[in-house]
Amino acid sequence: MPLFDDKKSNEPKANPFYRWEEDTLVLNILGRPNSKRDAIGKVTGHQLEVHVAAVPRMGGATAHMVRFLADIFDVSKSAIVVVFGEKNVNKQVRIKSPNKLPAPIQPASVSTPEKTKKTPDKPNKSPKKKPR
Repeated sequence: MPLFDDKKSNEPKANPFYRWEEDTLVLNILGRPNSKRDAIGKVTGHQLEVHVAAVPRMGGATAHMVRFLADIFDVSKSAIVVVFGEKNVNKQVRIKSPNKLPAPIQPASVSTPEKTKKTPDKPNKSPKKKPR
């Protein structure tokens, strides 16, 4: 039994580090505490790196990360729920109705424009009449 499906599909590849469940964003995070500043990092495997300047003691860095993510996604702190990883660098959070999205995350309803054949714009030219 193969581990990976070699079939090619026309569907766009899903981003593995997040998914949408209606209006809720489920985000897998790799926490990076003790950073110089708070920042959204790069996608590493199936997780988005989030750097926070807080010290990782008794869930303090996670609480700081929730406050930081609330500012980034323009939601209240109560709209962010840590599903697992309160005291671990591997986390999953649920963000209810985010108002802003950082660059690596796309909105839930991204519509792909239909491909239409474009013809070059040509002015209507009447056939030239031969002189008599």
